Amino acid sequence: MMTLEELNSNTAIEVAMHLEKCCVSKTWISEMAASRPFTSSSDLIEKAATIWYTKCTAEDYKEAFSGHPKIGDVTSLKQKFSNTKDWANNEQSKVDDADDKTLHDLAKGNDAYLEKFGYIFIVSASGKSAKEMLTILHKRLLNSEKEELQIAMNEQHKITVIRLKKLITEVNADQNLKSHITTHALDTTKGVPAKAMPVALRIIEGNTKTLVSIGLTNSDGRVADLLPPGRMLAVGTYEMEFDTKFYHEAQEQTVFYPDATIKFMVTDAGHYHIPLLISPFGFSTYKGS
Repeated sequence: MMTLEELNSNTAIEVAMHLEKCCVSKTWISEMAASRPFTSSSDLIEKAATIWYTKCTAEDYKEAFSGHPKIGDVTSLKQKFSNTKDWANNEQSKVDDADDKTLHDLAKGNDAYLEKFGYIFIVSASGKSAKEMLTILHKRLLNSEKEELQIAMNEQHKITVIRLKKLITEVNADQNLKSHITTHALDTTKGVPAKAMPVALRIIEGNTKTLVSIGLTNSDGRVADLLPPGRMLAVGTYEMEFDTKFYHEAQEQTVFYPDATIKFMVTDAGHYHIPLLISPFGFSTYKGS
């Protein structure tokens, strides 16, 4: 690891070598080097996000995607990207717990994804099991090319922030790297978290709805990383769609409402938490904190 002071004082070439471990986009790396000095971990994360979302192009995003092995592709992991091998292997560690069928389905889905979109499936794999990643993959295969590029660039930046935490001491110690928006789903019938439920976030502009992010509730029923740190939602109207049909069928429960869609307003940079209470025959929400 290194400190912000060391990152600020290194030569441009040295900085590029360090930042390449986090993201291989040349544009992102050069713009980050030119944005020094970084005054704090928050300043670093804010600049990293601003550059990624405002300075980089679709080609830059795809260049960054090329710096990752396929999910679960151990051979590729060993042969390519030696400078990030250990980090990537750790990020994909839960794939090792998968059964053969899940790994086979994941490999097949990755091939279908590559054929459809022209780049490998990018997902922030930390903390996710192979089955969870497979669910996310199947949902994202339904996206249009425009929608999927938006999702993939968000996932790439989540990975970038995770790697910045591994690189920079102050970022690793920062406990405030939160998504601008989070959610928590509870199954009130069973009194347990509603885990492994797909969630989609969209912005509504007039009659147009644009996909912003896709997530999956974890074992605690939460999606804490719907957006990467530093990625702020613009002021406007949004909706969060919970795939309750997918969840209830997995629980062998009768389905009445196939989804729970919550419309809400974003008015500032404060944290937004959208909780959901569900049963097979109803759902409710409230403004969380």
